[in-house]
Amino acid sequence: MDRSSILKAVINAFPQPSLLVGRSERILVANRSANRVFNRDITGLHYTAVLRQPQLVTALERAMNNGDCDDVRYRNPTIANDNIYRASFRPLESPVSVGVVVTLEDLSHEEGLGEMRRDFVANVSHELRSPLTAMTGFIETLRGPAANDAAARDTFLKMMETEAARMTRLVEDLLSLSRVESEARLKPDVTTDLIAVLNELRPVLSGLVDTKSVTLEFVLPEEPVLVTGDRDQLGQVFRNLLENAVKYGNRHVRLSVSLPEREAFVRGPAVVVDVEDDGDGIAPHHVPRLTERFYRVDTHRSRAEGGTGLGLAIVKHIIGRHRGRLRISSVPGEGSTFSVILPRL
Repeated sequence: MDRSSILKAVINAFPQPSLLVGRSERILVANRSANRVFNRDITGLHYTAVLRQPQLVTALERAMNNGDCDDVRYRNPTIANDNIYRASFRPLESPVSVGVVVTLEDLSHEEGLGEMRRDFVANVSHELRSPLTAMTGFIETLRGPAANDAAARDTFLKMMETEAARMTRLVEDLLSLSRVESEARLKPDVTTDLIAVLNELRPVLSGLVDTKSVTLEFVLPEEPVLVTGDRDQLGQVFRNLLENAVKYGNRHVRLSVSLPEREAFVRGPAVVVDVEDDGDGIAPHHVPRLTERFYRVDTHRSRAEGGTGLGLAIVKHIIGRHRGRLRISSVPGEGSTFSVILPRL
């Protein structure tokens, strides 16, 4: 085997995108992963035609001329996304070749997780700051101008109670989301009658239904429908969906169950639970983002209804843990349907 073949075999064996720049300042070898990163065959090109960013050129020249080993952050924008890499430059001196080996480690996923964490902390801080600021203002007013005003004191105390309840719901939902995420890979191993779970929600929701003057219709089979699932978590899913439907619907909410013998997603028998409302509907561009943490279609209305912006995120994670799927369809002005698809025993 000649030198060129040895070099090619070694570079191609690297799992990450890798290339070798020789003393000629041209790329002697590039593996398939590197060619995909740059969207072309880069073998034979001058390194400045590929590594165009100044920090990359500087790092390569330092490795070539001084034997330095550098790691450089490299952003490679593409049509589809903006990938971030750690570019490592290592001088190579061997009987086979002399040059610099460049490897690229994809940090996009890690960077994305970091951005999600930062956004999450910012959102939580914002959600907590609003009620805390309101309560601080109420306390200052009660200590000052309203100190001897009984009517104002009662009004402000009710407002404080509302804001405290809002913070309590937020903390409870954060704990619930954390708990669900920690169990995401643990598939439930308990057999549960889904119809019994749904029937238990009728009395729980009766107060909200009466308050909103909404008709809640259940269309359920008489026989049990068995699934492998956590009873409490499944109850949480459908309670959340029904509460949303009652709050944002107009006059009628319908929960129905169908039992297809074969559902493509679960590759076998399934149970499909549809929660339908006759509300204002949701614009198409909002639908894909509904299960994001703190995403709201109407922020003011959601907060007025006591929403934390975490309910559908919790629903999505619970359904995912049960190897199911949440399907959302909506027509503006006509209403929305939230469908939960679960494998059936």
